[in-house]
Amino acid sequence: MNERLDPRRARRMSTRILLALSIGSGVVACAEGGSPAGFAQASVVAPSAAMPAAAPASDTARPPGPAGTQAHDAASDWPPVIVHKSPTCGCCTLWVEHLVDAGFRVQTREHAPDALEALKRGLGIPYGKGSCHTAEVGGYFVEGHVPAEDVKRMLTERIDARGLVLPGMPMGSPGMEMPDGRKVPFAVERVDADGSTTVYVQH
Repeated sequence: MNERLDPRRARRMSTRILLALSIGSGVVACAEGGSPAGFAQASVVAPSAAMPAAAPASDTARPPGPAGTQAHDAASDWPPVIVHKSPTCGCCTLWVEHLVDAGFRVQTREHAPDALEALKRGLGIPYGKGSCHTAEVGGYFVEGHVPAEDVKRMLTERIDARGLVLPGMPMGSPGMEMPDGRKVPFAVERVDADGSTTVYVQH
């Protein structure tokens, strides 16, 4: 019996397999290209990762799907999210889908490496705390593969902070899931007005 595989599920599976193969080879990269100073030193455990390659900026619509109506209804309770990323970053796309599945309305904007680095600096992402994508939501920034539940907690508590960061690309974090279920502990940090960071949630 032939069963059609949902395109989004197929894309997630293929991306995660590529991530697993990259980790096995000792190199994990969001995409091709170089590393903007300080912010591109993302990693999965020990391997380092490169920042995305240059690409024209563009906007993308909310991904379609059978659960779209239900997700849209749930999203009405949360402010919209703008995700800044490279056009070629697979794990960034998976994180966007993680947010959509959690009930957020998401718009993506694609940037070249230098522009993405400048945006991170402008928002106040601390040096050395960067990852492959940056989001804006409800007056806060969210850097990296932060779980949607932590974003919702931040928005619900209206914490007195600039935003949340998850440095690097921890294996097992949203968008960085491995086919075999491997994961490492990671900590989401809050960034205060002076740029200092403290642990917000330990996973």
